[in-house]
Amino acid sequence: MSTKVIVSYDGTANEDDAVALGRLFAQAGAEVSLAYVRHTPEPDSAREDLAQHEAQAMLARGAQLLGDENASRHVVTDRSTPEGLAALAEREGADVVVFCSDSHTAKGHIAVGNSAERLLEGGRVAVAIAPVDLAESGNGSPIRKVVAVGDADGGARESAEALAAAFGAEVAPVINEDAGLLVIDSRPEAQEGRIAISSSAGRLVEMARCPVLVLPRGAKLRFGRTPAHATA
Repeated sequence: MSTKVIVSYDGTANEDDAVALGRLFAQAGAEVSLAYVRHTPEPDSAREDLAQHEAQAMLARGAQLLGDENASRHVVTDRSTPEGLAALAEREGADVVVFCSDSHTAKGHIAVGNSAERLLEGGRVAVAIAPVDLAESGNGSPIRKVVAVGDADGGARESAEALAAAFGAEVAPVINEDAGLLVIDSRPEAQEGRIAISSSAGRLVEMARCPVLVLPRGAKLRFGRTPAHATA
């Protein structure tokens, strides 16, 4: 089965970067959907209907940016964005949740926002984070090198190899300016199926100039282009 990816999207400028990263995963053969978390329902039914309509319209714009107007769209109501996304991922059997970088981050850099941070602290789903301006700078730019960071018993190497094969790229041994995607394992002592990264891995995320994918311990993601992706 192909990897299932959920892009967290609320229509703000940086969120376009998350959609751009979702588009990259789709090009690698992943099944990508969009999600928006509302924090409270409206007490009045007419206002609730309007809020739902506005949320769906916003996600429709996200689907256009994704390049797949038939992509699934989820409007979730939860007081907590990360908890709402985690619950949605569990219901949908999703493997990855994609976030943009935190606001006020410099172009080309990554900063972990509050919601992503929560899922990086023991979450069961992989977390991907897009650098600021990926929607512009990365538009149409092929990924040539995927870097795996982790021990031999984790899933980073195998996941990186699957992504590299899908992109026609190579798995690089070290991080440099040519890296197009960074795949990071949870540390060896992490609970199986949970995210827990080392302080050194956390610094790599903060220093990265390319998209980052952080895996729960033992997770190995599968990718592969479909004929449609291969000929697009």
